Amino acid sequence: MESLLAWVRAFRLSPLAFRRITLVAAILIAVIIVTGAAVRLTNSGLGCPDWPKCDPHSLTARPQSDFHKKIESTNRMFTGLVSIAVIVAVLGALRRAPRRRDLTWLSLGLVAGVIGQIILGGITVLSGLAPQAVGAHLVLSMLLLWDALLLHHRAGERQDAPRRLVDRPTLRLGQALVAWAGVVVITGTVVTGTGPHAGDRSARRYTFFLPDVARVHSATVWIFLAGVLLLIWMLRSRGAPKSVMQSTGTLLVLLIAQGALGYIQYFNGVPALLVGFHVAGATAVFAATVVLCLRMVTRGEGLEPRVAAEPSPRLVTA
Repeated sequence: MESLLAWVRAFRLSPLAFRRITLVAAILIAVIIVTGAAVRLTNSGLGCPDWPKCDPHSLTARPQSDFHKKIESTNRMFTGLVSIAVIVAVLGALRRAPRRRDLTWLSLGLVAGVIGQIILGGITVLSGLAPQAVGAHLVLSMLLLWDALLLHHRAGERQDAPRRLVDRPTLRLGQALVAWAGVVVITGTVVTGTGPHAGDRSARRYTFFLPDVARVHSATVWIFLAGVLLLIWMLRSRGAPKSVMQSTGTLLVLLIAQGALGYIQYFNGVPALLVGFHVAGATAVFAATVVLCLRMVTRGEGLEPRVAAEPSPRLVTA
């Protein structure tokens, strides 16, 4: 037993291995945003009427359970995978060689976000899928994704003093676009909370007029697109690095596709399948915006060399 404990204390994770762990965590967080939307779009939001158990007798859906209960139960189990990935990320940050305080704090931010998600998930179910709770759940998911992307990005660079790769006004515009992407997400949750896909036929909805909130959401998207076009012009005119230009191009393509999909789903009666693709697109646009902003600043290129572990005191003999 002492040998095992000594091995655990001496174990160190390479910077490359830790960065791969953070990538897995970020991917799983993005995927669960889409699976959460699938629960709502299949009217399975109250498939598990209890929390934290699926029903008063079981944590998961039983084999004979109905379709909606299985969908919601599966999504809850997938949340468990995200929790495991986050725990591994925290342990990886603690055993990474060299250990870095910024990575440790960012990984702990993932823990706080997952705990918040679990609590909000319970509130969402116990409130009968109140639109405010459902919307807050999605917004927190996006904040969790932002933290995961930031952790992955920082894990791939050194800890030197930050250095801008673009001028200050361009960086400020990039940061503003990240904030505005959050506004777009929030107005999108209001549209969803007003529309037909409540997650259950008995769920309460906002009392807004759907065309009005859809126009507000559309306006925020058009403002976002104008900001991205302005950013492209500024980057081109000021000779931005290739990596930043590529990220901007990716964001523009995703944003145009997402906007087109939004209009298609609206004029076709917001079918559930297209709404699901729209949620996936919103996740991709938000992630691309965050990545673009992160690439405007560098803290040193390349990973730090792995630091050899020091011998455990218990293994040293006189």
